[in-house]
Amino acid sequence: MSELTPGEAARLAARAGLPLAAARHTDVAAVANHIHSVVTVLRDLDFGDIPPASTYRAEEVRYVAG
Repeated sequence: MSELTPGEAARLAARAGLPLAAARHTDVAAVANHIHSVVTVLRDLDFGDIPPASTYRAEEVRYVAG
């Protein structure tokens, strides 16, 4: 996939009902492209032998200053 351009970001945002001020087009496109690059890396990771998060139990951890 090629990078999202500022114009495409504006068009897609407007289509979703979120019109953007012209000054925000470039920033929104840059953030969307960054998020896409991170998701692409995560999709390539192999989590085959790692149990799902539901198998872990959250516990409060208290640190004592030493």
